[in-house]
Amino acid sequence: MVETRPVAEPYRDARQQRDAAMLGMYVFLGSEIMLFGGLFAVAAVMRLLHPAEVVEASKALHVWIGAINTAVLLTSSLFVALAVDCAKRGRRRGTGAWLFSAASLGAVFLAIKVYEYSLEHAEGLLPGLGAPLKISTPVQRAFMDLYLVATGLHALHLLIGILLLLVIAIRAVSGRLLLPERVIVPVAAGLYWHLVDVIWVFLYPVLYLAR
Repeated sequence: MVETRPVAEPYRDARQQRDAAMLGMYVFLGSEIMLFGGLFAVAAVMRLLHPAEVVEASKALHVWIGAINTAVLLTSSLFVALAVDCAKRGRRRGTGAWLFSAASLGAVFLAIKVYEYSLEHAEGLLPGLGAPLKISTPVQRAFMDLYLVATGLHALHLLIGILLLLVIAIRAVSGRLLLPERVIVPVAAGLYWHLVDVIWVFLYPVLYLAR
């Protein structure tokens, strides 16, 4: 069924509905920033109190894998921006194609991250069955725990974003999402995706380059 009523109750016009949706999205994004901000604060305190041990633990991470994933996410953000531009012009197929491309790059990021986790587990950097931990001090173990929590939480947010982009892409191509009248939908999803990317842009130097 195609959406033919871009304005829903209790809103009096499309602008009021759009403003309310954006306000809600900004509040949600603010809560996400506070969530990851706490993790960044923990990393900063660890680096301040135990610089040598944090540097030693950070050296064990695979910088080149993190760099590849950074490039993947930045490219996906470009694709999302192109999708939003198509949505504003009412180009349903272009919107769907770019969103699907961005979601595919998100899946590539997750696949690379799983591979990286497997390497780190085999090297004794992460807890798990089979491989004994090779990191020597409680601070280094705490840093690796922080790394696992921060990157795992980010991966979960990225997975949610992938599913969101795919749903919007399908609705856009099928015509069930009225464009450009309902452009707020890909715009809001794009803001979420960009935030997830920006969080990684900060996670990468904080965790991988703390040396």
